[in-house]
Amino acid sequence: MTDSRAPATTPFDRVLVANRGEIAQRIVRGARAVGCQSVAVYSAADAEALHVREADAAVAIGGAPAAESYLAIERLIDAARASGAQAIHPGYGFLAENADFARAVTEAGLVFIGPSADAIELMGRKREAKQRMIAAGVPCVPGYEDADQSDDTLMAEGVRIGFPLMVKASAGGGGRGMRLVEHEAELAAAIESARSEAKNAFGSDELILEKAVQGARHVEIQVLADHHGHVIHLGERDCSVQRRHQKVVEEAPSPAVDAPLRERMGQAAVDAAQAIGYRGAGTVEFLLDASGAFYFMEMNTRLQVEHPVTEMITGLDLVAWQLRIAAGERLTLAQDDVGFDGHAIEVRLCLEDVTQDFMPQTGIVRAWRAPSGPGVRVDHGLFEGQTITPHYDSMAGKIIAWGETREIARRRLVVALAETLLFGPTSNRDFLARILAHPVFVAGEADTGFVGTNMADAMTATAPSATHRALAAAALHAHDAATLADRNALATELRDWRSANDNETPWVLEHAGQAHTLRLRCAGGRYEVRVDDEWIALELGRRYGTRLDYVQDGVARRADVLCAGDAVWLCAEGRTAVYEDAMRRAPNAADGPGDGRLEARMDGRIQRVDVTAGERVAAGQTLLVLEAMKMEFSVTADIDGVLERLDCAAGDQVAARQLLAVIAPDNL
Repeated sequence: MTDSRAPATTPFDRVLVANRGEIAQRIVRGARAVGCQSVAVYSAADAEALHVREADAAVAIGGAPAAESYLAIERLIDAARASGAQAIHPGYGFLAENADFARAVTEAGLVFIGPSADAIELMGRKREAKQRMIAAGVPCVPGYEDADQSDDTLMAEGVRIGFPLMVKASAGGGGRGMRLVEHEAELAAAIESARSEAKNAFGSDELILEKAVQGARHVEIQVLADHHGHVIHLGERDCSVQRRHQKVVEEAPSPAVDAPLRERMGQAAVDAAQAIGYRGAGTVEFLLDASGAFYFMEMNTRLQVEHPVTEMITGLDLVAWQLRIAAGERLTLAQDDVGFDGHAIEVRLCLEDVTQDFMPQTGIVRAWRAPSGPGVRVDHGLFEGQTITPHYDSMAGKIIAWGETREIARRRLVVALAETLLFGPTSNRDFLARILAHPVFVAGEADTGFVGTNMADAMTATAPSATHRALAAAALHAHDAATLADRNALATELRDWRSANDNETPWVLEHAGQAHTLRLRCAGGRYEVRVDDEWIALELGRRYGTRLDYVQDGVARRADVLCAGDAVWLCAEGRTAVYEDAMRRAPNAADGPGDGRLEARMDGRIQRVDVTAGERVAAGQTLLVLEAMKMEFSVTADIDGVLERLDCAAGDQVAARQLLAVIAPDNL
């Protein structure tokens, strides 16, 4: 059906981008492609951000917390008016699927680049969206999506559906408010925690229940719809590789979809869009099981993070089409005009510690190098010297590779990741590389359980190789020697200052909380380093920025290294690690497990506090919840005892390693 309220044309030549980071930059480029100027908005934390530099104009909209800036509807509309923008593009995340925002933009006399507020509102409520899709004949996952939200009803319906099942927030997405329940005994706790997270993330604690379709793939269909009732699809994307129910790797086309299945899924997506009078770019998401049956999950009423893979195989600019459709232009493409050329794969580069349950990371970007090459595209918002704060999502960018075949695209992406350099906050670069090299992924057989089933080793903290540690020690020694030489006229005589006369110099490097004791001998640029009772010979060569040439076993090799203070970042042998020189680092009184001193593991905001000072607590008990980068993390007691100190309250902003609470142990 067609929205009769839509004007035939709504021309505009200046677009305000109500977002940040790489997606804001992408929209700036799309606006230029159709001859529009762009206006960036920025928070206090983003004054130097790349999207601010690239736009034609920029407006400050408030403080670093998103609630004071990127989520402040009136400030965004005021920024559009002040800058002369006639339209607003929401990007993805933040207010992109907020019906109140879309409605406020339209009521302000501006063009909202996206679907109507009514469509957003309907599809943003999974419960009602699913009911509408069932009525439209779109296949849906069996479950419970009615209005009664009482605990008793949800528990009874969960038992009726059977286990395993999914508890899902009716509003929002991104894996928040979602729980997999394997057994009935887990259901009550899953409902409670999903409700809490959903309420905090989306302002609604409404839930739906669905049968867990295990061994399925997550396949989504991109649609385009104009104001005149014309809807087409642009094929599918496979988004099965996920962690914490959030996508990690996406590709188009799906290895599991052939032409007849694509036609059926595409038609179902078109039917879904037509059922709600959709307009603009949107994505209909399905679960695809091994038999070829597929089930509607949800519709994302916005541009997707993974839209580049569709662009790369269709040759279409989705942002440009969003702008043209929003201006009232007819969609000139017929379904038969859409062709698919080659294969594209995208990985999401996130600032997170994979070995710590994907905990978001903050800090200063010390070094950044984006890859390049045939078929490679990089969308990012990173620059050296940038401070990564806890206020926004952990995704820093996307690396995409296209090839004539899937295997060519995969190989190009492997090389691109190897060329990617990021020193500072820990990233998932190495984890992504291991996914791309895994035989199941190489074979195109990854489903939604792939990460949990196959990547346990990659998510476990392990010591870097002996060579990696030896190279880190040698690089740090060379850096120290060069620094001393620069400060003293007797430079050439001081280059072996820590290992004269072939004496072994002890060195203790700390990595991921584990100390590694090494012995080091140096003569010129030649090193011998003893690691785990093994002597490793290395010869260091020239440095070019972070690039370091070295020779091992007669083979010239290359690494990236950066020394700053007591730390050394090293990227070599396909692994990135940061080490601290533990011999000169000031000891931390709070080091050591089970001492009752609880510190913040990252910058963030205290979302809630569940205890009071003087209360008796048990090891493993949740004391408070820390929110960072749109995710919640429980801070639990590490010992039994009495809560002696509580140094934070709900709403407080805290820094990494800040003391939050102290427990007096029972044995004192």
